[in-house]
Amino acid sequence: MSVGEISVVPVRTRRELRRFARFNIRLYKGNQYSVPDLISDTVQSFTPSGNAAYEFCEAQPFMALMDGRIVGRVAAIINHKANEVWQVRTVRFGWIDFIDDTRVSGALLNAVAEWGKERGMDRLEGPFGFTDFDPEGMLTQGFDRLGTMATIYNYPYYPEHMEKLGLEPSAKWVEWLVRFPNPVPEKIQRLSKAVMERYKLHLAVYGSSKSNEAGKYAYKLFRLVNEAYAPLYGYSAFSEKQIDLFVKRYLYMLDRRLVTIVLDSNDDVVACALTMPSIAQALHKCQGRLFPFGWWRILSALRPKSSSLIEMLFVAVKPEYQDKGVLAILTNNVTSKINSIGCVYGESNPELETNVRMQSLWNYFPGSEIVRHRAVYYKNI
Repeated sequence: MSVGEISVVPVRTRRELRRFARFNIRLYKGNQYSVPDLISDTVQSFTPSGNAAYEFCEAQPFMALMDGRIVGRVAAIINHKANEVWQVRTVRFGWIDFIDDTRVSGALLNAVAEWGKERGMDRLEGPFGFTDFDPEGMLTQGFDRLGTMATIYNYPYYPEHMEKLGLEPSAKWVEWLVRFPNPVPEKIQRLSKAVMERYKLHLAVYGSSKSNEAGKYAYKLFRLVNEAYAPLYGYSAFSEKQIDLFVKRYLYMLDRRLVTIVLDSNDDVVACALTMPSIAQALHKCQGRLFPFGWWRILSALRPKSSSLIEMLFVAVKPEYQDKGVLAILTNNVTSKINSIGCVYGESNPELETNVRMQSLWNYFPGSEIVRHRAVYYKNI
């Protein structure tokens, strides 16, 4: 147990924001499983001009100090659009890190709660980000595995603090390590072909220009995600401004061989699956910095090799096609593509335990297993 007075202060300046961003890296220094965010990405997340979510969110980062030394951090976020959709008055907490002292974690959550109550909120919940493209969910099992680029890694004492401070789980997720069969099972191939013929579906064919493809598919793809994910717990739809930023910022990272888009007879997007080589190991080595060598590590990791681990970013199917076997088309095509570059394993992003349709997909992949569990916690304030 640490000693000394604890004060929680709002982050006001860019210099303080960089200190806020670096705390996670310092806290996990020497930990072989942590995958820290890039410092520049964290700073950008809390810079309104660089984060389109400020169009419908407000936020305030905080730091916990003890004898002038930072011992914890947290961000208070109100997503007004999500609150309106889900008919709640929730203040989210995200980017939360703290030393193993419940006085520190308690002070951080109290700061978020007070900030939220001043703005009419009556419920505290997290870890959440601004939207579902930010890391969310506290790790509760699977502490002995390298994290992924899109998720939170935290020490085992974090969820213990949540329980001691009176918070309860409001939703739970699982993550899978998937072993891709080679060749694709004949049953999947037959079902995929039958579904495509029955509903007159076909796969998108990509040209040589990523910018042309962005105009043709990328915006439709994000709108599909909004439609498909709308019923999922706490989902906050992406705005057109957010979609525009995502396309401009991340399109260059995608390997088109690992992107599957299913179209109907009118060339409208009805399903998609995005995968990419894992850059978790590269981010671990970068320790939050692009320079001098971080950018090279990331670019190198984006070139898939036979030993590469694939991260499955997301799968989305238009609601009216969700019970028509379209997942077989995605499964067949994604597995074929991953086999073609010599990869064997992939890791899923968090999936709600209650998302039975998604969980059933992995029945087609013998040897696959759940490797992580995570949860979000809440309490009334």
